[in-house]
Amino acid sequence: MTKNRIFICTFSALLSGCLSAYVGVQFYLHLRSQKCQNQAWGLQEVCKIFETPKAIWQGSTAGLWTGTVLGAFFSGLLTQQQK
Repeated sequence: MTKNRIFICTFSALLSGCLSAYVGVQFYLHLRSQKCQNQAWGLQEVCKIFETPKAIWQGSTAGLWTGTVLGAFFSGLLTQQQK
């Protein structure tokens, strides 16, 4: 049972981390693009070009760490053996 529990916890932690990284990128892209809204059209596009890599880096890093930790924690709770 221990090997199955390790596999389940690892798989769910990695899956949760990947999904959270995707959500984090989407969130930070939206948040960063708000900074460019008050620019003229041409400058708005340039602003988005410069803000996109920052948003991808911050969102994926924050989402990956948060999702992995929470996924491992909750899957550990769900697969806990009763004594």
